[in-house]
Amino acid sequence: MSLSVSRRLAAVTAFAVAGLFASAAPAALAAPTAVAAAPTPPDIPLANVKAHLSQFSTIAANNGGNRAHGRAGYKASIDYVKAKLDAAGFTTTLQTFTTSGATGYNLIADWPGGDPNSVLMAGAHLDSVSSGAGINDNGSGSAAVLETALAVSRAGLQPTKHLRFGWWGAEELGLIGSKYYVNNLPTAERAKFAGYLNFDMIGSPNPGYFVYDDDPTIEQTFKNYFSGIGVPTEIETEGDGRSDHASFKNVGIPVGGLFTGASNTKTSAQAQKWGGTAGQSFDRCYHSSCDNTANISDTALDRNTDAAAYAIWTLGASTPVPPGPSFENTADVNIPDSPAAAVSSPITVSGVAGNAPATTKVDVNIVHTYRGDLVVDLVAPDGTVYNLHNRSGGSADNIVASYTVNASSEVANGVWNLRVRDTAAQDIGYINSWKITF
Repeated sequence: MSLSVSRRLAAVTAFAVAGLFASAAPAALAAPTAVAAAPTPPDIPLANVKAHLSQFSTIAANNGGNRAHGRAGYKASIDYVKAKLDAAGFTTTLQTFTTSGATGYNLIADWPGGDPNSVLMAGAHLDSVSSGAGINDNGSGSAAVLETALAVSRAGLQPTKHLRFGWWGAEELGLIGSKYYVNNLPTAERAKFAGYLNFDMIGSPNPGYFVYDDDPTIEQTFKNYFSGIGVPTEIETEGDGRSDHASFKNVGIPVGGLFTGASNTKTSAQAQKWGGTAGQSFDRCYHSSCDNTANISDTALDRNTDAAAYAIWTLGASTPVPPGPSFENTADVNIPDSPAAAVSSPITVSGVAGNAPATTKVDVNIVHTYRGDLVVDLVAPDGTVYNLHNRSGGSADNIVASYTVNASSEVANGVWNLRVRDTAAQDIGYINSWKITF
């Protein structure tokens, strides 16, 4: 997991990475309840996942003790993963970029078949920091995604969605690899993503069980898995915006993922809930030389890998739900740099029978130099307020995101408003556009 994320988003370059994409229209994730007939997700053998970790450890030991960007250990790690996927029948692409004076690598693996216009992707960063082998951070996520991909091959899975897997370089330098990948996706290709699932540090030795709360369908899918095995979860906050899902979320792709904790301290309540040691970090070896093969909770690694497979099988086989009618306002509305003032952008909805659905979708595009200052609400025609964004995201720029709102108690027709308030001084911006889909 990266220590920090750059304040400014990289500019989007509108050209495709050769061989990775096909053309057509997007499809959204269906609710988890729509996939009862999906193939049964496998129980991923823990021994297989740990075998990959052992290989990452050996690679680090043979290459200066780490697998960091620009070092031989990272390239050897990429080569190891690629060889496994090539042998399993994936179409792999090695994407290169340059940062900090060195060549970086992303590895993209596509499973044949599935709807090319509805892409479900799972990924993890493969690089370590320079101080150690990075077995939990992030050998754990990389190994889990790799073994899940290999399980797809072993099962001969024929999902409804097109499955794609990714291993990112230079995450520890500020999400560089995943940003490069996303920034080189044309807008039409981004629109094909049904979701991106991120796995970063999923085997912490004093683990918590944290689920990202970004896309509600993905979040609920993971919660369903853990509920089924009797493991309570909490919303992930420690790493919010600090791993590769942020690169996807920032361009409006639905994201979700899992995390078992880094340098934050486990509370007494969490220790009572999950076991482990209260008053101690979830991972005492975070970004340290002791992040080796002994720095793993087998139980957490096993559970989270099985959860990854559950999500891939469940979401990958779901049938897209056709969107209903959409209404959009593309007029710019300046956001005052004042906590006392709020602005609204209205949309008049007509011709929609009955109430809004429980899955009313709101797409927001706000240009602003500090999104952590902003409070964004959807205001229904009767004045009911649905909060979409409440000063989250820290110092990053802009809000380009999709939100799902249960507005089923609201009559659809009428004037809906996107209301935005800037709660702190110095940073400025405007509502670029927003859309509501029933």
